[in-house]
Amino acid sequence: MSAVLEKPALWQRFSPLWKGLDVPLMVAVGVLALAGMVIMYSSGYDHGTRFVDHGRNMVLAALILLTVAQVPPQRLMSLAVPLYVVGVLLLVAVALFGITKKGATRWINLGVVIQPSEILKIAMPLMLAWWFQRREGQLRPLDFGVALVILALPVGLIMKQPDLGTALLVLAAGLSVIFFAGLSWVVVLVPLVLALVGIVLLVLMGPQWCAPGVDWPLLHGYQQQRVCTLLDPTRDPLGKGFHIIQGVIAIGSGGFWGKGFMAGTQTHLEFIPERTTDFIFAAYAEEFGLIGTLGLVAAFVFLILRGLAVALDASTLFARLLAAAITMIFFTYAFVNMGMVSGVLPVVGVPLPFISYGGTAMVTLGLALGMLLSIARAKRLVQT
Repeated sequence: MSAVLEKPALWQRFSPLWKGLDVPLMVAVGVLALAGMVIMYSSGYDHGTRFVDHGRNMVLAALILLTVAQVPPQRLMSLAVPLYVVGVLLLVAVALFGITKKGATRWINLGVVIQPSEILKIAMPLMLAWWFQRREGQLRPLDFGVALVILALPVGLIMKQPDLGTALLVLAAGLSVIFFAGLSWVVVLVPLVLALVGIVLLVLMGPQWCAPGVDWPLLHGYQQQRVCTLLDPTRDPLGKGFHIIQGVIAIGSGGFWGKGFMAGTQTHLEFIPERTTDFIFAAYAEEFGLIGTLGLVAAFVFLILRGLAVALDASTLFARLLAAAITMIFFTYAFVNMGMVSGVLPVVGVPLPFISYGGTAMVTLGLALGMLLSIARAKRLVQT
């Protein structure tokens, strides 16, 4: 009797794609993505095709996530140097031949217009994790110095564009790798103490330092204005302080339970600027209140804790450093975005992960999450 071969069902053919994936991590991302779709519908339903485009961006990010999750960490490590070199060369090309929009030179036309600084959000932690993997067991102070040079080169080029938000994210990703590689706490505490002293002096001396005609070293004029506006948004309530004032009003007006889905007055009367991108957190807090905001924060906290758990459980130094850095990227995104919308941090162009509208940021986040899932999957497959 001849055996009859049955054709496998469609779900059986695709089952290897999600085999071994970290379920708690996927659940956390799913909750955030659902929250993003809900608030995008409310804040962007009258904003062209934002809701549909946001859904398309999420599908694209999910496909990238599942694809990258199949790539072993060893293969990811082989991409570190080429990706970093290409990213730095493109940043140099932007400085020489870049496209300028609204006073910033951040883009280059390679048949399609791209923003090379986005590449460094992924290339930087990859490169530094590769470097410390190569130096494992023989780390010296000079090796940390080389790592700082590797980090400083692209960060300096991005700052020159100028793009403070992206430079901050790349810097945070790189510093997290260097810290988790074993940098002494003494080296970390000194700049932290100096930074705290600087913040205290800035708060106390703000009126004098923000007086007309006073220029700060190392900062562009618009960056100085952002800090001064943070200290006192009412100094220009209809101009540079408008974003912060309206964001704080929207968050406060949501109260404990929120005004309800599609019922946010600050959002729908268009008082909140950039309500589908950088300031979407204000729209969310207005409609879902403190209870909804705590739920959103809890989802981010769970995502970060789960990412750190994946890092601790990784089998190689490269995988541990990369997983930790990617996790800190998510933390930096969420912390800076919520902080600037709440009036705690200066306004910079940092989106809220899986919530804010933006195709490039969504693809970058999907790529980063795919790498994190690849590390978790490799460990799980080894154990089984």
